[in-house]
Amino acid sequence: MKVKKLLVFLLVLTTVAAMFCGCGKKKAKESEPAPEAAGKKITVTVIHADGTSKDFEYETNAENFGDVLREEKLAEGQESETGLFVTTVDGETADDSQQQWWKVSVNGEMAQKGVDETPVNDGDTFELALTTGW
Repeated sequence: MKVKKLLVFLLVLTTVAAMFCGCGKKKAKESEPAPEAAGKKITVTVIHADGTSKDFEYETNAENFGDVLREEKLAEGQESETGLFVTTVDGETADDSQQQWWKVSVNGEMAQKGVDETPVNDGDTFELALTTGW
């Protein structure tokens, strides 16, 4: 009978010890990814209707030019199923009655797609020029 009590006591003692051994250990903290550093440096030149220009330099991780324009609040426009149609840049709005529109160029060439489909690469230079005439 004493052996049986001793075995039960040891079993209880072992169980309690096992429970307490786990309590004092902190779970290893999972490493959180460091915030992504801005990996792409780009320049955006805005050419206003009066011919003045202004350069903006940005560091971004954006995939497309439309995201840069929105994030930096440089441009506004109308959202559609094909993306952002730019109507206002740096506070100046194109006037439809004068057939004005914002021409987008990338690295010296007119963009072939809308701003939401125009990729952003490190070192790119973009130009937004208020243009008159269709």
